[in-house]
Amino acid sequence: MKVVLFIVIGLVVLIGPPTLIGSLLPREHRATSRITLKKPAAEVWPVIRDLGALQGSWRHLKSARRLPDENGKEIWEQDAGGFPMRLIVEESRPPTHLLTRIDAAPNAAFGGTWTYDLQPLGSGSQLTVTEAGYVSNPLFRVIMQSMGVHRTADSYLRALGTKLGESVRPEHLK
Repeated sequence: MKVVLFIVIGLVVLIGPPTLIGSLLPREHRATSRITLKKPAAEVWPVIRDLGALQGSWRHLKSARRLPDENGKEIWEQDAGGFPMRLIVEESRPPTHLLTRIDAAPNAAFGGTWTYDLQPLGSGSQLTVTEAGYVSNPLFRVIMQSMGVHRTADSYLRALGTKLGESVRPEHLK
């Protein structure tokens, strides 16, 4: 009985403070990162637009496949970072704008959108990715904040650069 009590007390001491701190952090977050590429927008857009194109290049993207459209919207299924999710393409305006949304229930652990804005820049292009999301679990909010809210978008942008044969450094805008 003493062992169980010590385990319970230990868990409360380890998990309690971070959970309390997480409950004080905002549920929603917004992070914008940008890269500049030597490749023109016409070469970058097809890679952005294919939500499975970075499989094998982006370590977070374990699998991706397009599903049949629903209600006139393109649907993708991805396993990104160990989290299976469905993505809905909400807007696509080739060759400059893409908006995807995680198809999540209102009580889901996380969700949100990614907005991709691609602009020509001289002979190259500039891509801005904005993640507007939420994390429901207070403990996971602490983890997200400690790892950085730009982490996932930055890793996507670096993988995109690699896929296109370039080394890029994401710049944080927000």
